[in-house]
Amino acid sequence: MSHQRQRMDDWIAISLPRQRLDIRAGERVVQSWPVSTAAAGAGELNGSGATPRGWHRIRAMIGASAPAGSVFVARRPTGEVYSPALAAAYPQRDWILTRILWLCGSEPGFNRGGAVDSQRRFIYLHGTPETEPMGIPRSHGCIRLHSAEIIALFNACRPGMPVWIGASD
Repeated sequence: MSHQRQRMDDWIAISLPRQRLDIRAGERVVQSWPVSTAAAGAGELNGSGATPRGWHRIRAMIGASAPAGSVFVARRPTGEVYSPALAAAYPQRDWILTRILWLCGSEPGFNRGGAVDSQRRFIYLHGTPETEPMGIPRSHGCIRLHSAEIIALFNACRPGMPVWIGASD
């Protein structure tokens, strides 16, 4: 895994130990939010339920016009808006809400291709219910944020934007 990078104007840094996402301009932090990454820890293997490390880029941005709390299944809006009643009706659902930033690995053999492909694993930055704690690893591999934060992040991003996910600071 390469820890070197080219100079970038803006990029996203996600710290697994700190459970924090920073939008950076060069080395300067522009915005920062708590996140929730995988309960299974860090890892790249398909089926691991872990959050993949290394360099990624934003492959697709989904849900730009969706209302806050919109429910997505297979990257498509269902027409539902999250509520406690909906949560009670589907208690086992892993809620993907509001916006999706779909990641693609940038490191062949580490997080891209074969059994370690982040895109094929459907690794996203996405919204989650406000009742879900931030700063605690609880996801199934994705990076979760509350609705207001995922909207702000989405509005600050562009397709192709670099994303670093690190297991150390």
